[in-house]
Amino acid sequence: MLKSGASLVRHALEAIGVKQTFGIPGVHNTEIYDELNRSATITPYLVGHEMAAACMADAVSRTGDSIGCMLIVPAAGVTHAASGIGEAMLAGIPMLVISGGIHRGSNKRYQLHDIDQHQILKPLTKATYLVEDHQQLVPTLFEAYWTAVSGEPGPVFVEVPVDIQLFRGEVAEPLPLLSDFAPASATLPEAAIDDAVGKLLAAKKPALFVGWGALGARAELIELAELLGAPVATTLQGVSSFPGDHPLHTGLSFGGAAVEAARKTVGDSDCLLAIGTRFGEIATGSYSVEPPAELIHVDINPAVFNANYPATVTIEGDAQQVVAALLGALNGQLDAAERSAETAKQIANYKLKTLKSWLNGGDAKRVNPAQFFTALRARLGADAIVVADDGNHTFLTAELLPIRRAGGFISPTDFNAMGYCVPAANGAKLANPDSQVVGIVGDGAMFMTGMEVATAVHYQLGVIYVIFNDGELAQISQAQELPYRYKTCTKLAHTHWGAFAEAMECAYLAIDHERDINTVLERALLISEQHQPVIIDLKVDYSQRTAFTKGIVKANLNRFETSEKLRFVGRAIKRKVVG
Repeated sequence: MLKSGASLVRHALEAIGVKQTFGIPGVHNTEIYDELNRSATITPYLVGHEMAAACMADAVSRTGDSIGCMLIVPAAGVTHAASGIGEAMLAGIPMLVISGGIHRGSNKRYQLHDIDQHQILKPLTKATYLVEDHQQLVPTLFEAYWTAVSGEPGPVFVEVPVDIQLFRGEVAEPLPLLSDFAPASATLPEAAIDDAVGKLLAAKKPALFVGWGALGARAELIELAELLGAPVATTLQGVSSFPGDHPLHTGLSFGGAAVEAARKTVGDSDCLLAIGTRFGEIATGSYSVEPPAELIHVDINPAVFNANYPATVTIEGDAQQVVAALLGALNGQLDAAERSAETAKQIANYKLKTLKSWLNGGDAKRVNPAQFFTALRARLGADAIVVADDGNHTFLTAELLPIRRAGGFISPTDFNAMGYCVPAANGAKLANPDSQVVGIVGDGAMFMTGMEVATAVHYQLGVIYVIFNDGELAQISQAQELPYRYKTCTKLAHTHWGAFAEAMECAYLAIDHERDINTVLERALLISEQHQPVIIDLKVDYSQRTAFTKGIVKANLNRFETSEKLRFVGRAIKRKVVG
């Protein structure tokens, strides 16, 4: 039968279960947009910038029940989107990136958008595909999908040339099924499971360290932690992989950049079970963690094993399957109720001490972040989604706001793409229309993608964006303070965010004093329930440092050679004295 390439794209995406596409139409993809406009199950969404499209697709994959999908123009659309695609790649987030391409049947050179997109995206994706004929189109999209979601997930790129989209070509009936391309199931390494069980049974102080890769095993992780009586720390990306209000939850990381609850429990373990983490720089507080000699490392990607820390047992496999296997082997062999109760008591005391320190410190002229997050938590439902950007506010959120929902906290991590929050919050709201969605964004990150507030207004997305407004790139300016005593290029231009909100036709509220917190949050939530986005301008107090910020400065300085360390410290002292 004869089918246009655009109609075949629509067929494949419907079969995959894509619900939204994000991007901007142009001369090389309008035929696909026209087809999607006729779909009963897919809605194409217009964004202001392709990086925003990538972040929205990323958030759909992280918080929704379908894969995030972009539909963008080639060349400039691809390079604009590259930051968001790279974020998904390093975070292990599946994404379908579909772009048009030049007329491959033409013999003309220097066509519009004529560039090798595959070379650009090769290091930012798991795979790239060029569709060369109609018969290949549906199989290519199905293969791309399974590549994106299998093993360690990630983005994939598919280029559909404009001539294939526009014109009809011969395809065989019936069209292939998505299931025809599904990969075979992997088997678990039973010997490694047995080794891990033996070490966990022998441990006197076992602990868990979980990343985003453990998200699907959340229920099993709770059961395992309670069975072992083990404290649980998370990576930044994995903050929501274990409930923040669980008595055995300790906090972000467990080394020198961790809060006291994590540092003195997980950091003092004699056997650490790490699940779904690569022990990357952010997760380890700039490599300041010191795992115990008995390290059991579970991940779906074997390339992460022994990369930064040697493991005594490695288990390649899906986290949910592995943890279920561990539970099955451990049940009936442990009674850690007394240990669990004592550990939970220690964690609660450490957390209370930390919270009191935050509440009692700081600059009374600005808003204490602990006061804000305590009030916010009290008003958010258990299924709320919190989206952070990249900056000081990221680690404040991770340290001060308990996350209850699996996938309820998302942020940029290893790729560290500033500008993530606003579009990602929009994507999370589209994927979860009945859940509260709150974005925590620094004023610097707001400069990058704040115009996507207009997208939320246009599609009536009741998102709340809280701008942590201090007039600086706070995370970097704080890092400059100790070694340099100067803040170079981290002071921001003054911005009237109320005028910005008015221009976007977005609601605007300000929190200038702590007495405003409760009233403003209640009003913002009421407005958002009417499908209207809200900007909250929070005059934040950044005078207190997060454990993460203090820890990484110290960790990085300690890795310097003694002579270089003395040079940096001496320069800082001199500048402090002479100004």
